[in-house]
Amino acid sequence: MTAAPETGPLRSALVRGVDYYELLGVGRYASEAEIKSAYRSLAKVMHPDAGGSSGTFRMLQEAYDTLRDPARRRDYDRGWSFTRPGARPTSPTRPPRSGRTGRLRNFGEDPDFVPPKPVVDLGGVAWWHLVDVGQRVRYVPAAGPGHAPALAALCGWFFLLLPVVVIDFSPLALGVWLVLVAAAAAMAFRLVRRYLAAIRADRAFTLDHDTGVVHGTTDDRACERLTAELLSRYLTRLPGARIFHGLAWPGSVFADVDHAVLCGRKLVLIESKSWLPGHYEAEDDGTVWRNGHPFRGGGMRMPRSLAVYRKLLPWLDIRTALLVYPSRDGVVTTEEPADAIVPPMTPAQFVEEIGDWLAEDPATVDREALRVLIGQVVPIVRPAS
Repeated sequence: MTAAPETGPLRSALVRGVDYYELLGVGRYASEAEIKSAYRSLAKVMHPDAGGSSGTFRMLQEAYDTLRDPARRRDYDRGWSFTRPGARPTSPTRPPRSGRTGRLRNFGEDPDFVPPKPVVDLGGVAWWHLVDVGQRVRYVPAAGPGHAPALAALCGWFFLLLPVVVIDFSPLALGVWLVLVAAAAAMAFRLVRRYLAAIRADRAFTLDHDTGVVHGTTDDRACERLTAELLSRYLTRLPGARIFHGLAWPGSVFADVDHAVLCGRKLVLIESKSWLPGHYEAEDDGTVWRNGHPFRGGGMRMPRSLAVYRKLLPWLDIRTALLVYPSRDGVVTTEEPADAIVPPMTPAQFVEEIGDWLAEDPATVDREALRVLIGQVVPIVRPAS
């Protein structure tokens, strides 16, 4: 049998020794939806504006343009299977198998599968029942002296005035007493002014910045929409929680972080994934394992996101979470959250573990962190209908 002509994208791929499927991280029988999803995820980190090289990004675009077009993809598959050095023709009725595990290399989504909405049994979630949802939100760092100093000054001034009612002062003692009262009055006046200015500053901050609990818009991926609903339904029970969708790294134009939650001086960065059912765990270096084997079905940006945001907001305590949803019918399980940099979690584990962590300071908003995070939100522009 003659080899297919090596023209166009096939020649380019062969010369470079690049398999477009491996470049995109999908199986050879991946659907159009899988290919599109993989391309969009990789484009966020391979674009020159995000630190990638222009040559690599052009190759990624070339792979996507080839595989999303049915005719070009057929030509590419036919040519690659017969011209790849040492390759044997692939049976049209039997998909290739991974030599490592002997399983089908199809890591994408089932386009007809709709992941169920996550439901959390709140009976065993301790923080949910302990949080006072009516607490007044407190902004830090404080813009003024707070209640206590002003009230103490007013009370002190009152007790300085009290002796004039019960004591018959000599002229000298009366003069000294009047000086003390005047000094106390001036101090109390300054403290009250600072206290009122702090109240006005908090109100102005609320009007200018803290205009809502949720900032940003989710992408059109089902797993991101599910996480957005999870955060709004459960984490908003914390009065000081502020939720963000689609955060960019500094200098990037992409939504490099799917979601984030700020509460007090704590921040959790979240990535949503739609992966094959199975049992997931992670190592300290970010390597993900599925059913005891290294998982090759998708990458994540969380380790870099963690480093970037720790540098951007060094005064915050920052954690990460990888929320995994099934991409087809089946169940996802994960290890109990441990010391991994990016622990995979089910929605129920996330609500219990991260909610409990944030609930240690449930009604505080860090004003400077909120300003920074709002500035990093990437607007999602949706096509007009």
